[in-house]
Amino acid sequence: MSSTELPPGPANLLDDALRHPLDSPLLPRRKGGPLLDEQGIRADRSGTLSAGSGVTTPLHVAEPQGPAAAVVLDKTLGRLRPAIPARTLTDEKTRRAGRTQFTPRVSHFDRNNEVSAQDPFRGFWTLAWLLLFVGGFRTIYGRLIEQGGIYRWHFAELISEDAWTLALSDAVLVGSTVLCVPFAKIISNGWVRYYWTGLILQHVAQTAYLFIAVRWTFHREWPWVQSGFLTLHALSMLMKIHSYCSLNGELAERARRMRHDEKTLATMLEKEADGRRAAEQSARSAWEKACIEESPAVDHHSPDHLAPPPSNSAQPSSDEDAAQAAALRHRRVSGRRRSNSPFKHRGEQPPKPSRGEEPQEGFETLTWHPEDRIAHLAMSICDAKDALSSGGEEAISFPNNITLPNFVDYLLVPTLVYELEYPRTKSIRPLYVLEKTLATFGTFTLLILVVEHFILPNMPRQDQTFFASVLDLALPFCVCYLLIFFIIFECICNAFAELTRFSDRAFYSDWWNSTSFDEFSRKWNRPVHTFLLRHVYATTIATYKLSKFSAAFITFLLSAAVHELVMLVVTKKIRLYLFLMQMAQLPLIMIGRAKIFRKYPALGNLFFWIGLMSGFPMLAALYIRL
Repeated sequence: MSSTELPPGPANLLDDALRHPLDSPLLPRRKGGPLLDEQGIRADRSGTLSAGSGVTTPLHVAEPQGPAAAVVLDKTLGRLRPAIPARTLTDEKTRRAGRTQFTPRVSHFDRNNEVSAQDPFRGFWTLAWLLLFVGGFRTIYGRLIEQGGIYRWHFAELISEDAWTLALSDAVLVGSTVLCVPFAKIISNGWVRYYWTGLILQHVAQTAYLFIAVRWTFHREWPWVQSGFLTLHALSMLMKIHSYCSLNGELAERARRMRHDEKTLATMLEKEADGRRAAEQSARSAWEKACIEESPAVDHHSPDHLAPPPSNSAQPSSDEDAAQAAALRHRRVSGRRRSNSPFKHRGEQPPKPSRGEEPQEGFETLTWHPEDRIAHLAMSICDAKDALSSGGEEAISFPNNITLPNFVDYLLVPTLVYELEYPRTKSIRPLYVLEKTLATFGTFTLLILVVEHFILPNMPRQDQTFFASVLDLALPFCVCYLLIFFIIFECICNAFAELTRFSDRAFYSDWWNSTSFDEFSRKWNRPVHTFLLRHVYATTIATYKLSKFSAAFITFLLSAAVHELVMLVVTKKIRLYLFLMQMAQLPLIMIGRAKIFRKYPALGNLFFWIGLMSGFPMLAALYIRL
């Protein structure tokens, strides 16, 4: 039952809300709040964005003035960009959940991890595996010689019971998720608006999906192993389809508004004396004027300094100018039209601009138009084009991503958050897949041995005290938890990542070094934590305008309720023990922030491990005895 008793992911959100009530990650910037880019990622004070994955992106700011009112040098890209007016709440709804940043990384225990390979204690891991396998081999040998076989195990019988029906049920469960593709097609074609008709249909279908899966487990009267597996897999698929439908729905709304803005801008440009050509020339003049006004701050000896840009009608005067013009036409527009700097919120002067780049032709040029309405529409269109494109090597754009192969690839990728494109490795290593496959079955064999010989014989009895039951189960449950963690996050996730060439393999962090439960919940299951952060926490704040504390509490409450649902399916009992113990982590988080634990981190780590080791056997004793 260890796999169904795992703590929730958002505990750190609530703790962070208590300690930093003014900061709000993944949300639109409020007055006096942190700086965020168009994807809702908080900016640090160094002039870059911190996405939590080691990747930095240029900063953007929301200025109430016109686009030519401020010119700021982007230190990351070395580009001159105009400011962007503040976005409205309606504009922010399309990206209220933020966009997740993925970057190539390896897991901690992967043998290709250069940091872990230099660990001076790495030899103890080899010894630990040898001891586990020797113990497992001795148990198997004893079964073969002394008891005449190893397949007459109670736990093995539970796993194999009605196996074909379970496999078929799981195949139907996974296969039914492809209905998301036609749903996304309907939304992208505009036949049904995502807000709010499509959103209501999505949630009704998701509720029915989970209800049917849970009801089927009761109908088949499966033991807790099969029931728990199907329910947990249904929840995983539910999170995947929710993320897929949500992002595509938001992008569909974004594309619809972009087309509306393009029509509006075209109508406005028709009123100009010479149409669009005159508007672009006027915008270019505004850009040149802004550069001239800041010319004393420009280093004319800098290699990045260029001569004033020619108009769109002018032809390049040399091969070098032609090459520069071609490079400008192919350069991404992201970052040149938006200005963002943490200096303005700290009462400091922003950095001075340079004439390092001219704006591109078309909408990029029009972002410099002196008339605020034209500039604002051009900025909105450029933002939409960026949001509707992945920006990666494959440059996947919406709605070209809505295909069956793309969805199947997303199902196989070991992440619960959908994006248009993920970072990929160059090839698949067959030996690596074989290694993780053998590790999965080998570790699962050890798990069966531990359950069969150390948990089932010591299950809580009515003639045994509650404290004695907890002591008997503490060590084997802890071992099972570690083995389950290794199977799921190191073996299975890495195997599927290799098969799909998914290169961001930070499925967990060093949770074993946690000094508090909020740190543990943030590190041990990063896929679920990322999903909750994006699709529950941030969405709740942006949609219902709740405070950060309230949104974190709701996220934590939802996680605890889902865990209790799994226990209901597994034990066929409604006791709320797991739900209450999940909520009890809130005061434990506060205790973990005590001064003594901050002063002595080793003491905090000891407190964490005692709580982890006692939680699982306490739950088992409560659900079995009561």
